[in-house]
Amino acid sequence: MKMLETIEVETASKPNAAVIWLHGLGADGHDFEPVVPELVRRGERAWRFVFPNAPLRPVTLNGGMSMRAWYDIKGLDGRAVEDAAGFRDTDMGIRGLIAKQAERGIPASRVVLAGFSQGGAVSLYTMSRCQERLAGVMALSCYFPMASSFAAERVPANDATPVFMAHGQADTMLPLARGLQSRDFLLRQGYAVEWHDYPMAHAVCTAEIADIREFLFRVLP
Repeated sequence: MKMLETIEVETASKPNAAVIWLHGLGADGHDFEPVVPELVRRGERAWRFVFPNAPLRPVTLNGGMSMRAWYDIKGLDGRAVEDAAGFRDTDMGIRGLIAKQAERGIPASRVVLAGFSQGGAVSLYTMSRCQERLAGVMALSCYFPMASSFAAERVPANDATPVFMAHGQADTMLPLARGLQSRDFLLRQGYAVEWHDYPMAHAVCTAEIADIREFLFRVLP
């Protein structure tokens, strides 16, 4: 896979940590750019926010229409066949971004991998299979994907990595129950999951941004 296109925001010169943040289905790298000033005030920390663009691909759920997507989605009920090849391909792209940060002086241990919806599913997929220990993972309004291949592919490097999971109580696209199911699965596997839910739909809210800020300051001291 060729290197993913990215949008970057640095909060001060010579950043010493990075947050790689994946957008949801049909959005792009600009989607979460506006939250950066709410998470870290300019000069408060020297962090690099990296917002990659998913490649354009046909999405079965949307009638085969081509849009920015990290993988194809056949259905949302959890019983649909998952796009294993799409996950592997995207995982390679994300690992490329982590490696690129290392080349620029930020090791994986100072990288937080984050994502919303589809992007959150990818961040959980990569966390469980990544050979390098990450600083933390943020999985927002999403679910744990590819559980069928998890046991065979799990890598222990991130077994103790802090995981921030958040979900909307009124999410009709990915119901809260699906998020809770994923949280419980990860807890049973021994992961350190910090769970939050909010009175919102399939979205991000102010209280969540405040909790994300607190999490980032904790895992990127």
